[in-house]
Amino acid sequence: MSISSLPLSYCTNVHPGRSIVEVDEGLDRFTLPIKQGYGDELAAGLWLAASVIRELESTPDAVSRFADGLKRRGLTCYTLNAFPYGDFHSARVKENVYLPDWTQPNRVDYSLACARVLAAMLPDDVDGSISTVPLGFKPFEHPADFADRCADQLIEFSRQLDRLRSDTGKLIRLAIEPEPFCVLETTAETLAFFQRLREHAADVSALELVQTHLGVCYDVCHQAVEFEDVAASIRSLAAAEIRINKVHITCAIEIANPGSNPAALAALARYVEPRYLHQTFARTATGSIVKQVDLDTPLATAPLGEFRDASMWRVHFHVPVDAEQLGPLGTTRGELKRALAVVPELDYAPHLEVETYTWEVLPGGGTPNIVEGFTRELLATKRLLES
Repeated sequence: MSISSLPLSYCTNVHPGRSIVEVDEGLDRFTLPIKQGYGDELAAGLWLAASVIRELESTPDAVSRFADGLKRRGLTCYTLNAFPYGDFHSARVKENVYLPDWTQPNRVDYSLACARVLAAMLPDDVDGSISTVPLGFKPFEHPADFADRCADQLIEFSRQLDRLRSDTGKLIRLAIEPEPFCVLETTAETLAFFQRLREHAADVSALELVQTHLGVCYDVCHQAVEFEDVAASIRSLAAAEIRINKVHITCAIEIANPGSNPAALAALARYVEPRYLHQTFARTATGSIVKQVDLDTPLATAPLGEFRDASMWRVHFHVPVDAEQLGPLGTTRGELKRALAVVPELDYAPHLEVETYTWEVLPGGGTPNIVEGFTRELLATKRLLES
């Protein structure tokens, strides 16, 4: 079945959205001009923060009015990004984006509320997806039974999604998104956790709910930053019958031989910024991997030891997916091409979404460039999918 027949989606977490009014303003200011420049059907992959979800559910008819507004704009929505719970555009987001984690009731409640809102907006005969945090952030302190508690919460959440399906006729799937330095970051860790989920399922019925409602959001640049073979990664998830409910079409920064490339390091230093976390990985000449939780000025300007001598760096900074180069910096666009070439091997069609949320913090980027930049990204992605 392979590539989705649904309109390509782009994630609106690139725009501020702390209220319904702000979300609507973003749709009018950015999404409609992007749709016009793209010249084709477009889906809004909505990020609806917890404050917006509360407003939608507590105001009479707010969800139906919001859904009607999407229709008036000629937009559809089949996927939500429920990874950021709070303000994704505050001065400092960094590790706070992983809170609350999947042991905490407010993460469960928020995700279920997102599912209810999405069910009310879904077009007929279209399944929905919701991407979410990969359980939690590794550097935080966690109890010894953290993964087991997450598994139990997620199994109960799958039961809630099944009840929602019975009540509304809408099938919503959760998409857990592995990310560097998170409890689930590698493909191996993801495979192991889904095996744990299956072991926690008490009976065949619970196992079927896990299979139906729980899967992954495969963010291509996350696995590329880990220096994983993205094609083998996708195939291993498929072989383990772990459904890829959503693919984030993304690229990261790449630098070959940074120790002998001062121009690239000087350019990279401009990407040090205070809002988002930019996990940085380096592959040494022997193939081992060294990593730092965030890109900072000392690392970018005067790397030491294995970082200095590494054969390649990859930095979790979402850069435009149409770019092969950013001046002296490379990108992981080659890995994106390899990942999308494997997706048609699947016997179902994952949701496809461009997720470059960093336009406001890109060097030389900023708000005025979002419409033009995202339009280029969507057009380039369309060509890539059609090739």
